Amino acid sequence: MDSAAFVRLRDTVLIKSATMVLPDQTVIGDIRIQDGIIAEISVGGGLSAMKGENIIDAEGLHLLPGAIDPQCHFRDPGQPEKEDLQSGSAAAVSGGVTSFLDMPNNNPSITTMAGMNQKLATAAQKCINNYGFFIGATPHNLEDLQEAVGTPESPHSLPGICGIKIFMGSSTGTLLVNEQEALEAIFHQTAGLIAVHAEDEQRLNERFEKFNQRSDMAAHAEWRDDQTALIATQRAVNLAQKHQHRLHILHLTSGIEADWLHTITTAIDDWSQKTGIITTETLPQHLTFCEDDVLEQGTRLKMNPPIRYKADRETLWQRLKDGTIQCIATDHAPHTLDQKAQGFPAAPSGMPGVETSLPVMLTHAANGMCTIEDVVKWMSSNVAQCYNMIGKGRIEPGYDADLVLVNMNKFAKMDDQNAWTRVGWNPFHGRELTGWPVLTIVGGQAVFERTDETGQKGRLLVQPGACGQPILMAPWP
Repeated sequence: MDSAAFVRLRDTVLIKSATMVLPDQTVIGDIRIQDGIIAEISVGGGLSAMKGENIIDAEGLHLLPGAIDPQCHFRDPGQPEKEDLQSGSAAAVSGGVTSFLDMPNNNPSITTMAGMNQKLATAAQKCINNYGFFIGATPHNLEDLQEAVGTPESPHSLPGICGIKIFMGSSTGTLLVNEQEALEAIFHQTAGLIAVHAEDEQRLNERFEKFNQRSDMAAHAEWRDDQTALIATQRAVNLAQKHQHRLHILHLTSGIEADWLHTITTAIDDWSQKTGIITTETLPQHLTFCEDDVLEQGTRLKMNPPIRYKADRETLWQRLKDGTIQCIATDHAPHTLDQKAQGFPAAPSGMPGVETSLPVMLTHAANGMCTIEDVVKWMSSNVAQCYNMIGKGRIEPGYDADLVLVNMNKFAKMDDQNAWTRVGWNPFHGRELTGWPVLTIVGGQAVFERTDETGQKGRLLVQPGACGQPILMAPWP
């Protein structure tokens, strides 16, 4: 492939001979993009180039819908030494992530529409992929939440606003809602999607003294145990069922949660327009790492909820495959290596992940744990469906041309020196991964390439703010 051809894509683009992962089949063919939209698909190829059309020869490469990461912490505003929307967006497109949803535990926390509007304005100036933001819940900001997502009687959806985030247990930042009265009010009097960090604050506090003198990382998963997660997950589900509210459980980590959810959730293909739909996600970290990796890497793998055990990992895979878990996120939450070097328990929780999530999952596919089509479902189409995203997550005429070309025939090591995240490290450092993006396209515009010329790190092709839009999502009642 000629890298020069990717520097500027024109309004009309023809991708030739790609192995396309379409909604119902994977086939070799051609695809035409016009004005940022997928205009035409030809199974088997045969599309003729139009005058002035930019042509990309994708023979031997897989063309996927761009990954959508529904849980990022890009630290903007407040912690630019760790990340901001510009560096986070760059890291995302380097990993084939064309859209992301970002969390509100910033400095200051984003709990009002004034804060949301400022964040959207910052994203328009800094991002090169599509973006959406959660508004953070507090015990006292019900009117602000209603302004963002509406009420059950009058739901609405504003571009770039994806829902309400509730921290039910202390994690990072200052947001916490664990009082029953406040939770009841939020679930009863707001519309939209509620996403919860499900750890039980009371159990965390009760068990803290038992573990706070330990300095070994194994204590982290023992303190924030699976019962701590299950209690909060069951509490959130009960609230959602009682008030018929749309609920999404973030970063599922334990086998007992996954097995319990299996008994009460509805398959994504069976959804109607009813409220009370309950979905969840898991992370590449929890599908890959276990207690042995925590012992080896220490506080690099410290996160909330924690990396757990081999048995949990096996159950998460099982429940992902049977549809109990609908999608994959990263919980990209970078901290500097100096902060991580403080040891346990002082080191902060969180790790980068947005630039390796797609290669990690495609490597699992290459190793037989799942299929490439599964990865597309979990990281693109199902995410779009979980959040009612308009025009995202599928290679289909009329959908946005948010696409990624990946090379499934080449393995390369993740090396910290190639990291795009500002903190400059990655938990998958040293691992051989495949499915690295060769070209990332957002709204028909090439934004990132990785070629022999650029080396493994790759390079950006556009300036901050050049492309990317606030994500449009249909309202949930």
